[in-house]
Amino acid sequence: MNEIMVIGIAGGTGSGKTTITNRLVERFGGNVSVVHHDNYYKEHHHMPFEERCLLNYDHPDAFDTDRMIEDLKRLKAGESIDCPIYDYSIHDRIDQTVRIEPTRVIIVEGILIYADPRLCREMDIKIFVDTDADVRILRRIQRDVQDRGRSLDSVINQYLTTVKPMHEQFVEPSKRQADVIIPEGGENQVALEMVVQRVRAHLENS
Repeated sequence: MNEIMVIGIAGGTGSGKTTITNRLVERFGGNVSVVHHDNYYKEHHHMPFEERCLLNYDHPDAFDTDRMIEDLKRLKAGESIDCPIYDYSIHDRIDQTVRIEPTRVIIVEGILIYADPRLCREMDIKIFVDTDADVRILRRIQRDVQDRGRSLDSVINQYLTTVKPMHEQFVEPSKRQADVIIPEGGENQVALEMVVQRVRAHLENS
């Protein structure tokens, strides 16, 4: 199989990671597969829903990063993986999985993907999407209320109790691991085009 390039796209909640990821998928289609760190949240089947609502989902320990690293290694070796699926509405992993095929470009996306040095070592390019906190919280409120069926109070409470402090403790410091920092996320057309050119060069030359 041709050489595989792994691109990390990190940043705080609502920073624009998904926008950049989607732009690359739109440009390069079947040459790109995406692995979301969120799908590797640990399962909590044994725990009542009320308790699952209170967990800290913005700490590195909330993720089964060991499994993600193994899956990423398998993709890089040209093997398919069965990626877990996380359901935000129930705060738990569901029984189904999604098959992800190895492609020429693999995007790893998530808020805390640079917090683990082992995961960083699997990436060829590490991008950090840097967006103002007030913009990010507004985007998170809109997303969680409209798309994930959350109440406004619950979103604000979660932001103040875990999202904001964990961002300051883990996400923001992980920016130092990035090769490229993109201000204003998917709205930054100049930076996005530079990433597109890098991917295109990889596809043409490998």
